[in-house]
Amino acid sequence: MNLNNKKDVVFIVLAGFFITNAIVAELIGGKLIQFFGTFVQSVGIVLWPIVFVLTDIVNEFYGQKGVKKLSYITLCLIAFTFAYLYVCMHIPAIKTSPVSDENFSKVFGQSMYIMVGSMTAFIISQLVDSGVFWMLRNRTGKKMIWLRSTGSTVVSQLVDTFIVQFIAFVVPGWWSIDEFIRNASFGYIFKLLTAIAVIPLIYLVHFLIDKYLGEHQAEEMVQHTAEENLHHKVEP
Repeated sequence: MNLNNKKDVVFIVLAGFFITNAIVAELIGGKLIQFFGTFVQSVGIVLWPIVFVLTDIVNEFYGQKGVKKLSYITLCLIAFTFAYLYVCMHIPAIKTSPVSDENFSKVFGQSMYIMVGSMTAFIISQLVDSGVFWMLRNRTGKKMIWLRSTGSTVVSQLVDTFIVQFIAFVVPGWWSIDEFIRNASFGYIFKLLTAIAVIPLIYLVHFLIDKYLGEHQAEEMVQHTAEENLHHKVEP
């Protein structure tokens, strides 16, 4: 990475927000919230709109290779967080600690189930997302960012939502199968509606990157990525 290279700077910034978002979502995931008095979701769901935006932007400018690289780095860092939490849960707190062992384990112990589900669902859904994105990109060209963004989310989040919620909440016994189907279905619909809602944000981020890089360099990056994907047929 060369910090004097604007292309590298953009990737570092996107990666920083992406990784931070993913890890924070894992840590707060044990808190459940309710929509419309019926549907229960992890509070981490509120952070996923950022993932939609960042994944599509990385896809656009850095291609499947960029998404794979970022996804594997994020997966390793989530695993590191998982391991560190496990160690910390087994180190006894002193009597005067404002957070007891019981409270610490209750919060982060549930998060660990979510991390296991997320690590499984995350890598699968990210690679599926990138594959669908580029299938649509190769058919539509550089037009219709909204179509490839929403289309890739429709497929990838079906995989992500049901895998992660099953492992996080059914396996440890928090939800019955009926609750899982009801809540996961709502979570999936929520993510699809959110993906549509953040389309203007994707265009905004794309515009800001174009301005930072310069329209000529930005266009060259997008064109080079498209040609590389088309000619070499990089698979997820």
